[in-house]
Amino acid sequence: MQDKLNITAIILTYNEGIHLQRCIDSIKNLVQDICVIDSSSTDRTKKIAMANNTRFYTHGFINYSEKFNWALENCNITTDWIWRIDADEYISENLASKIRETLPNINSGVNGIYVNRRIKFLGRTLRYGGWYPSWQMKLVRFGFGHCENRGLDEHFVLQTGESIKIKGDQVDYNLNNLTVWTQKHNGYSNKELAEQLKVQFDINNIENNIRPRLLGNQVERKRWFKKKYAATPLFVRPFVLFFVKYFLQLGFLDGKAGFIWHVLQGFWYRFLVDAKIFELKRQFNNNQDEIVKYIKQEYSI
Repeated sequence: MQDKLNITAIILTYNEGIHLQRCIDSIKNLVQDICVIDSSSTDRTKKIAMANNTRFYTHGFINYSEKFNWALENCNITTDWIWRIDADEYISENLASKIRETLPNINSGVNGIYVNRRIKFLGRTLRYGGWYPSWQMKLVRFGFGHCENRGLDEHFVLQTGESIKIKGDQVDYNLNNLTVWTQKHNGYSNKELAEQLKVQFDINNIENNIRPRLLGNQVERKRWFKKKYAATPLFVRPFVLFFVKYFLQLGFLDGKAGFIWHVLQGFWYRFLVDAKIFELKRQFNNNQDEIVKYIKQEYSI
């Protein structure tokens, strides 16, 4: 058996019994330590984590960022690197091989590593519509980065140092059915509502968050386009987004699974967010001060 690398994997969980074993199996021979941070699951999550000799912690859920940063501060991490991996993700064999080959020889000035996030949906990899390749920083040298303070779509932020890309896929493949998927995205829509209004009203712009830049890296460009999206009229933008991703970015080439994904994620979900924003503005008669007060209280901003 090959030696394990000087990495701690951090996995945040809540009722992830359907996914957790697959996630652990993909990484357990690669990393020295695995920390599972649970939010009082009621399924087999804890049993699976303990059976795999992971370090198991319980911490309440405010948002992903707070929970992950809590793990950085409270899990007594002794390895040089941390790896962010969600329970419904797994590491491809190619990525594991590339990390094993590259990590021991990385320059001391490199503190972050980008890998490709690959989404599978209804059994099919989504390769079009702007979803792949999607470079995301998943490995950070411990003590040199944190998870940015956002309610949704949070990324690692480096405090100092450079970052590199390593080819290989970290696969996001949720095995739950569409009923669970839509329930989950209904919950996400509330967080997206808050993020959209924070941009529109220019509130709580955390200095250490990733800055929107058209000419920046892939994440910075995405954040720039999100800012422009937030300024586009309600109910127009879901149609525009669907057209761009499904037709201009060739999402239709991903077949029936791609069609379902783009209708649900690229249109229905975005339309739902707009409807909730419309409802909220109507509730407060477009009074910005009252809306800001509400979202700060409701979403702990």
